[in-house]
Amino acid sequence: MAELHDLTPNSGSSRNRKRVGRGPGSGWGKTSGRGQKGQKSRSGGRIRRDFEGGQMPLARRIPKRGFKNFNRVEYQVVNIRDLERCDGDINPDSLRQAGLIRSLRKPVKILGQGEVDQAFSVTAHKCSHSAKTKIEAAGGSVSLITAGVEEAS
Repeated sequence: MAELHDLTPNSGSSRNRKRVGRGPGSGWGKTSGRGQKGQKSRSGGRIRRDFEGGQMPLARRIPKRGFKNFNRVEYQVVNIRDLERCDGDINPDSLRQAGLIRSLRKPVKILGQGEVDQAFSVTAHKCSHSAKTKIEAAGGSVSLITAGVEEAS
């Protein structure tokens, strides 16, 4: 049986590393293949990927506009026309099982596009005014979940 100390790589699969700066006989002595003087001959002498030779870089030439609010609350929206795909009470869990929302981590908002013909008991984080009036006109009820959602104001 082969032992760990007996293992060797296949012949031709690996080669010795190039040892530079070991005298003129090696062919890589003195300047070690780096040419003569200059930034690229120094240790650590590299040019940044975005360096444009001193010209004003593209990232600084282009005007900046607007900002992205990292405190925003991103709601998953569900229209009332899709509520009939759920069974029984409508809450984030039933919406998730029906495939109307992707995640239970993000808050849910009910919007009023479409019509409702049956009474639903809807529980969500937010609900538009038109959705609420349509659900209540059909004999349903809307209750809001307030815990766990930070309001962006």
